[in-house]
Formats: sequence, structure tokens, C-alpha cells
Amino acid sequence: MHCPFCNTTDTKVIDSRLVAEGNQVRRRRECTSCSERFTTFESAELVMPRLIKQNGNREPFDEEKLRSGILKALEKRPVSMEMVENSINQIKHELRATGEREVPSKMLGEQVMNALKNLDEVAYVRFASVYRSFKDLNEFRQEIDRISREGEVSEPAD
Repeated sequence: MHCPFCNTTDTKVIDSRLVAEGNQVRRRRECTSCSERFTTFESAELVMPRLIKQNGNREPFDEEKLRSGILKALEKRPVSMEMVENSINQIKHELRATGEREVPSKMLGEQVMNALKNLDEVAYVRFASVYRSFKDLNEFRQEIDRISREGEVSEPAD
């Protein structure tokens, strides 16, 4: 590591600590030449897989596009930004966990729909209507009936 003060390449680590919930290492360093101290942060560079679109095109994962789509579905719904960010982080974790360099965009769409179903059913139906290209009111009804049946099955009996 180059010293930011004198540009010498020889520095030593004098303290290391985990920060950012263990996802980053904070290191205090001291230059062996000028004795100045400075801090560096180290984190793993995790590469997100590329997305294979329906038409065969490949594009890089875009976290802002993901966030925008989720927020659009959640517009005027009572869901906190913390819950949204947790869902985005979970989706990113699941994508990285595949270990693949490329994944079908359909996989990402399904993950978004699952996240939205857990956050807010209205937002889920909004997203699903666009994602699955609902053609008429009957398709909305079928999807609403399907998630209503799932809700009845998952709720504990009294």
C-alpha cells in the first residue's frame, strides 16, 4: 500500500477491525518512511452474474434498475426503505450464491416477485401484471385468487 503522504510503498498495519457487519476490514496503517498514519478499508469484490434476457442478449446486473422496479411496484404502499434494502440485498445474495457467471433474467424476475409477495401483496400483483404481461382483468383475478389460496394454506388454523 502506498503512503498517501510521501508515496513510499512500505507501510505496516498497526490495527485491523471488522466493520460494516463483518463485510469490511478497517486497517490503521503507518508509513515506515514518514511515520504518518492513515486508514484503509478492505472488502471482498463480489461479481454479480450477467443477465441473459429473453431475446438472448446479455447485460450486466444493474442494482439501480432492480431498486427502481421494486420501488415502482411499492409506490404509495406502507413498506419501509429498510425492508426494501433488505430484500434487494437478499436477492443479490441469492444471485451470487448460484456461482454462475450468467443467469436467466427470468430467475431475477421470479426472485423479485417472491420478495414482493413477502413485502406487500398489492405490490406483488402490480409487478406480476407487468412482468407476466397480463392481458385482461381475468388474469388479474386468477393471480389474486392464487395468492389468496396460498395465504389460506400458510395461515395457522385456530
